[in-house]
Amino acid sequence: MTAPRQVLPGSVYLVTRRCAQRQYLLRPSKTTNEVFTYLLAVAARRYGIRLHTFCVMSNHLHLLVTDPEARLPQFHQYLDSLVARVINSTLSHWESFWAPGSYSAVRLVSPEDIVKEAAYILANPVKAGLVRHGHLWPGVWSDPARIGAGPNVVKRPQLPFFAKNGAMPESVELELTVPAGFASAEEFREHVTAAVKAHEEEAARRFRNEFQGAVRVLRQKPTARPRSKEPRRNLNPRVAAKNPATRIKMLESLKEFVREYRAALARRRAGETGVVFPAGTYLLRVLHGVPCAGFA
Repeated sequence: MTAPRQVLPGSVYLVTRRCAQRQYLLRPSKTTNEVFTYLLAVAARRYGIRLHTFCVMSNHLHLLVTDPEARLPQFHQYLDSLVARVINSTLSHWESFWAPGSYSAVRLVSPEDIVKEAAYILANPVKAGLVRHGHLWPGVWSDPARIGAGPNVVKRPQLPFFAKNGAMPESVELELTVPAGFASAEEFREHVTAAVKAHEEEAARRFRNEFQGAVRVLRQKPTARPRSKEPRRNLNPRVAAKNPATRIKMLESLKEFVREYRAALARRRAGETGVVFPAGTYLLRVLHGVPCAGFA
């Protein structure tokens, strides 16, 4: 039995989603960049998601977000569905866009872990040996200088998929905000920028400053894929913390949630009415309106 996903309001997540068969369906292009940025902004506004950093690689994406209203699954279902439909239409691609299974959402707790994952996201193109600096990535990449600097207006792409008088807005604001736990945007930016720089310096030594370069990245075919073998049967963590005590506490809390959830579900199936499910229960709350701790 698959363990239920705990979705707590106010949580910070590292979110990852991969393309089917590791194909470069998200490879950088003017159209792909515009489509993804616009849909990300629309989805974030629709579900109240706060964006902190993000990067879209050729065959996967990373987001660092805060979910104030415990609506992350709805946000990602909406975003992933539209990204797949729109980009498939631009590529004349009719097969599955995303790899089987759901997205990965790893909950972060401490400011230290948030900075670590923010830097990991922004340094992704560098650590992969593609470009020397993150800002040279020709795909979707959030500039840390924009964190806390106010919204940007993103216009709806001029594509046949989007009707001029349709429901999708003509423009939408996209804003990078500061996660909880930091005194200011400047503090968060400084920590993230320093951590990204450390990744870049390590990658320069590793690749001896011989990076693939943006020009070669832009020549990728959408149906191509990496030559390296795909890792199999890796762990799919739901929480992350550098501090061992914090990590153990988070894992124990998650185990307790699963135990309480299954006990409440068994009682409900036995016909008991008014069963209160534990905080973080998502699907039954959304689909069937079951009462949950922490929700009125």
